[in-house]
Amino acid sequence: MDNQAVARDESSKTVITEDDVRGLESGARLRIAEDARLTPLAADIVRERRIELVRRTPRRGSRKQKIIAIGADHGGFKMKEELKSFIGELGHQSRDFGTHSIDAVDYPDFAHAVARAVADREADLGIIVDGAGVGSAMTANKVPGIRAAACYSVKVAQNSREHNDANVLTLGSGTITNAEMRDIVRAWLSTELSEERHRKRVAKIEAVERQYRS
Repeated sequence: MDNQAVARDESSKTVITEDDVRGLESGARLRIAEDARLTPLAADIVRERRIELVRRTPRRGSRKQKIIAIGADHGGFKMKEELKSFIGELGHQSRDFGTHSIDAVDYPDFAHAVARAVADREADLGIIVDGAGVGSAMTANKVPGIRAAACYSVKVAQNSREHNDANVLTLGSGTITNAEMRDIVRAWLSTELSEERHRKRVAKIEAVERQYRS
């Protein structure tokens, strides 16, 4: 690397969106993770502005393996199976709380099981799939300590982690494709709570929750 300074460091992310590159000047340098992917709009901006991408090689053993609790109803079963394989590809371990077939079941049962595993620290994070992702988010958020976010894009997934420290992700199999699911999950699992101002706001969420605990 020469003496030209890196204009921005986004190496904590595995998916780079247009928002990550839009403010960069022509010819700027952007540090990204070795395996980071660019969204089509981000790639267009990089090409048009001739932004130089500096890929950071992670140190061996620097990535912590996470235990991810996963669950789905019958509508999300097929996507859950794809998700299970993908989590392994990312180097993490999954714990499957069902369902295990396309036979009709009730989503609250599986959303509750995943959320409870996260709340009890049996898993680091949780991912739930149903038809739209909304009902499972509502159910999971009834469990103390859970901050579930229904996400339909990479940008929202990153925001839910970076700003809100979401510990459960819910997805809608009827609203996204398997390819979109992979991008969303990759971004969600690789993004962490960042600035102190966000930590303070998450603490306020927790304070509200404590007011209603019996």
